[in-house]
Amino acid sequence: MTAAGVPEAFSDVPDPSNVPAHVVSLSEVLPDGLLVADHLGVLRFANSRASRVLGIDLPSRFGRPLGEALPLRDSEGRSWWEMADPWGSIHLVTGHREKLLWTEDGVEILLTARYVRQGRRGPVGRVLMSVRDATARQRAEQDHAALISTIAHELRSPLTSVKGYSNTLLRKWDRFTDEQKRFMIQTIEADSDRVTRLITELLDVSRIDAGRLDIRAQPVDLTAMAGQHRDRLEATGALAERDLVVTADPELPEVWADPDKMHQIFTNLLENGLRHGAGTITVVVMGHPQPIENEKAVVSVSVTDEGDGVPEAHLPLIFNRFWHGQRRGSTGLGLYIVRGLVEAHGGRISVGRAASGGAEFRFTLPSGAPDYGL
Repeated sequence: MTAAGVPEAFSDVPDPSNVPAHVVSLSEVLPDGLLVADHLGVLRFANSRASRVLGIDLPSRFGRPLGEALPLRDSEGRSWWEMADPWGSIHLVTGHREKLLWTEDGVEILLTARYVRQGRRGPVGRVLMSVRDATARQRAEQDHAALISTIAHELRSPLTSVKGYSNTLLRKWDRFTDEQKRFMIQTIEADSDRVTRLITELLDVSRIDAGRLDIRAQPVDLTAMAGQHRDRLEATGALAERDLVVTADPELPEVWADPDKMHQIFTNLLENGLRHGAGTITVVVMGHPQPIENEKAVVSVSVTDEGDGVPEAHLPLIFNRFWHGQRRGSTGLGLYIVRGLVEAHGGRISVGRAASGGAEFRFTLPSGAPDYGL
């Protein structure tokens, strides 16, 4: 492949109208569409992928000038081939980077081109073009737009509360009782924590997407950690009239993990059970000395509740960004982050239906010292 994303082999094909069979076979296994135009700007070759991406029967247009065979427009509606003018470019121009363009039917594509010259300073002998569907780009833009919308929505409420209460206290301090002041300050603190958590979630999403999660592993006691979260939820009254039970095997293999990341996993899974589930939440920590799709023994942690469970149709979506289930009240990033954190530790996570009928989240971690990058 060349830097422009098109096969080098086509640079040496004497006549693009008569492409050798092995080169045609090569073009058919490429993930992107490939087109070749000759020194006169006439379309001579295209693989089947190019026809599918463009929605055009390209072989029927072989022998026609590229501007007719493949009319493309830029974002301002201008003819791309007139703007790019590969055959009239100076000898220093060797192609162009990926460009978002539109076909005559309004199909969005991403096109990259390489100009093969006749000699070092000679005219363009052929143009090799790589085309790909712009769907992935559109999906990424939609995800970014959804993320921005989520951020704006989630930040507006706590920031409005913080600003309103702080402004009220500053201007009318003497008019309130100590109890009223305490309530407003506690609300400010809670909403500030909510903003901080949202920012942390966004940073985690960014690091997960970029593959830059920093895992600082050390031996951890998952059973004790689950007990700490139970005690915290009881002390804060978050359990209300519900119970949280922690059970574990008496002897567990040693697990190395990042304690902060593990606390984050427990926090998200338990809060998900409190928000979307019902009844008793049960945490079970088990050791599996026999490998489970892994060369090492693993330790599994399951978190179950006694609610209605996750609808079958939602199971493939639950670890995606912005999944909320049937109840709102969160950013929809928590379970996406949980999956990223578990996988960063070399583990796996799944969701299904518990014996109680509720949801069961189960993740596994390899035992022993880690073999992933620290």
